[in-house]
Amino acid sequence: MRILHPLFENNRRWSEKMRQGDPEFFRQLVNQQKPNYLWIGCSDSRVPANEIVGLPPGELFVHRNIANLVIHTDMNCLSVLQYAVDVLGIEHVIVCGHYGCGGVRAALEGHAHGLVDNWLRHIRDIYQKHRALLEAEASEGACLRRLCELNVMEQVINVGNTTIVQDAWSRGQALAVHGWIYDLKDGLLKGLDVCVASGEEHTALQGRDVTCAS
Repeated sequence: MRILHPLFENNRRWSEKMRQGDPEFFRQLVNQQKPNYLWIGCSDSRVPANEIVGLPPGELFVHRNIANLVIHTDMNCLSVLQYAVDVLGIEHVIVCGHYGCGGVRAALEGHAHGLVDNWLRHIRDIYQKHRALLEAEASEGACLRRLCELNVMEQVINVGNTTIVQDAWSRGQALAVHGWIYDLKDGLLKGLDVCVASGEEHTALQGRDVTCAS
């Protein structure tokens, strides 16, 4: 009960498998990490970042929270972003949501969920911003899918609004922010046609009707 033997056994088998495939794998991994990507995704256990993009440990820097939000008072997220951009020198920030997101669904529900409602307030604000579009959807399921997409698009804008990314663009650092969504039904990713790689592109995105992006 206290040791969780099955997980330790899984870990042992995984370690052996990695060493059999590449005897130098862990030695190289210890030396340094040089990821080219930062993944900002949902904490949902069904969305394993490295696995769904086929990258081994060391190649994807990851930050996850409920509903993949980028909030300007969240020092955890901002610290990860700053380290990724300024120290690791990553070139791509990927904001990835997923259809069927429990956090987005909870934000749409009319009853209280406790402390998490303070976090979900940000998604409710997105809903209000795009309320006419969302209420025009044919079903509750379609509305939820659309809000999952809109949430990703808004978070791409939020990433671009940070002083971290603005400063990187100002000094000419190669840095692109992408908006993706993952479908649990088939395991496939979809780009949402929101990608910004400069301050000018970010400004243009903010003035664009993102509801037409997907």
